[in-house]
Amino acid sequence: MEWELSDNQLKKTFEFKSFEAAMDFMQRASRVIAELDHHPEWRNVYNLVQVSLCTHDAGNVVTQKDYSLAEALDAVFLDL
Repeated sequence: MEWELSDNQLKKTFEFKSFEAAMDFMQRASRVIAELDHHPEWRNVYNLVQVSLCTHDAGNVVTQKDYSLAEALDAVFLDL
């Protein structure tokens, strides 16, 4: 699934084989998130991680920061 631009946010749901795999993704992604200093809104339900990105400092719109984080999260996902 690709990122979807909706309601001034980039959105994507990542699906994993298990809850543990979803948690592993979130833990690994947290390092990248800290490096970029740009934090997502995300939610986990069993094997799904739902992510919404927007830049609050820019008035809750999508900026290059969001596209950069989306790319980084995709890379973490592909590296699992």
